[in-house]
Amino acid sequence: MISAPPAPATPRVRRLPLAGVLRVGRPSDIWFKPALSVIVSVAPPNLLLLALGRLDLAMYTMAGSLCALYGHNRPYAARARALAWVVLGMVGGLAVALVTASVTTGAVVPVAVGALLAAAQKALCDATRIGPPGNVVLTFITSASLFAPQTLGQVPGHLALALAAGAWAWIVGMAPAPVRPHGPERRATAHALNAAASYAESHREDPHGRARAAAAAAVQAARHTLLSLGTRSTGTRHALERLVVRAEVALAAPADTDPRRLRDWARGLRGTGRIPQPQPGAPQTEADELLGTDAEPAAPHRAWWHHLGPLAPIAARTALGCALAGYASLALGVGRPYWALVTAASLYQANLALTFGRAVQRVVGNLAGVLLFAAVVPLAHLGQAALVLCCLAFNFGAEALIGRNYWLGNVCVTPMALLITEFAGFQQPGRLITERVADTVVGALVGLLAGVAVTNRRVADRVEPALTAVERSRERTARLLAEPAPAPAALEAARRGLAAALTDLRATVDAASGEWWQRALPQERVMRAEQAGHRTLAATVRRQGLHLDGDKATSTEGIRP
Repeated sequence: MISAPPAPATPRVRRLPLAGVLRVGRPSDIWFKPALSVIVSVAPPNLLLLALGRLDLAMYTMAGSLCALYGHNRPYAARARALAWVVLGMVGGLAVALVTASVTTGAVVPVAVGALLAAAQKALCDATRIGPPGNVVLTFITSASLFAPQTLGQVPGHLALALAAGAWAWIVGMAPAPVRPHGPERRATAHALNAAASYAESHREDPHGRARAAAAAAVQAARHTLLSLGTRSTGTRHALERLVVRAEVALAAPADTDPRRLRDWARGLRGTGRIPQPQPGAPQTEADELLGTDAEPAAPHRAWWHHLGPLAPIAARTALGCALAGYASLALGVGRPYWALVTAASLYQANLALTFGRAVQRVVGNLAGVLLFAAVVPLAHLGQAALVLCCLAFNFGAEALIGRNYWLGNVCVTPMALLITEFAGFQQPGRLITERVADTVVGALVGLLAGVAVTNRRVADRVEPALTAVERSRERTARLLAEPAPAPAALEAARRGLAAALTDLRATVDAASGEWWQRALPQERVMRAEQAGHRTLAATVRRQGLHLDGDKATSTEGIRP
């Protein structure tokens, strides 16, 4: 039984947290992949332009090259589609920006267009769940392009450069596929196993359910990764699915779990060797697991555009915050208002508490970054070759560090952005630093004010449906458990449905709890629903005979990928 202290009533006005905002965490398992990919994607076009003496065109090739940052957590078939859409989205946004720059004078209209583009990019990236780096890179490129000197006759050529570099970025993103074709899904499964092992080790010391929520999110991510493979049924997919089932079982019955066994399986997924296989259970149990694997892709899934409605408040915050930040920067006489616009666009998260934390991280990272820029600018000004090499180094550093904490990555992002402005010609460092600091502070403050002004009440409206879904799913599962001989496939489907509903409820409550002005949330009902759901999950696992005590040994013999 999971116990938790009674939750106090949720206040309407919530305090914005500071604790842990700047804490440096562990790097992601694949931190080096986006870092290396962006170097391989950016370097050839930049070096070619350097050799041709046209480094002033690098902004357009970088628009396509930076698409290599996306999709590293997706299986390669899904990654191919995602990267293609990212490239098309980047080129489409760039086209709007360049045409706007060509037909307008002054900065008033470009700021408005930039704010609308930023809102659209934020909504689309969140709705499609494209993953890091989200909308920030897209907004950075399109916002900067709005203020680049441009004529309509130049637009097709500049878009062609971006599209060619984007095609190269697509090739870079897909390059590991022949060497390790199942790498992404193996990593996702290993992460789920490790997260489940951590929860099994600490579940008695997790009264607030944070470890369980993190493990459940990792398990759901692994399942979605496998589902993105489509309806194709393979031995590799079945083997990974069995391991994800074991991670799900560990969440439902942590006391019956051997964390070392989970970690052994996770280690066995490294490289390209055989996929570890748990000791086979009863033939019917194995058949039920595979039945669930094959049937689940056929289940209806909501298309990405159905997520746009709930994201309307976040999009409104982004549009308002970016517009106000850009106009405030213009009022202060700063020559590059797009820096303030991008700062505001980078802040907005699922709720105001997370947005506030991101604002602190952005300001701290940018202030440290301008100091680093001041230190390296003498080296970068030795020549254009040194400038390109410095930018490449900061590209790598940004992607290597940003996974540990957003502010740490910004320490490298800031000097990189400042150096990119010098591709067309060296500028006065003091002026660049002053403008960057001013735009960072203005963008963060105005962006936060917009977040306060536009209250996301819809996030609280989703708590009640999520609660109802958990209660109905638990009741359905309990009815099956009460039957003398429930259909194994039905029981398996009920277990997975209840696990998914509990994960969705926790994510919804966490998002609603971070809004600063909301009606009180039904915390006691949420606590009771989660406790009852977890107990039902544990009973279902034991009824199915899936608990890990039945695995007599860890087998490293398995299915070759």
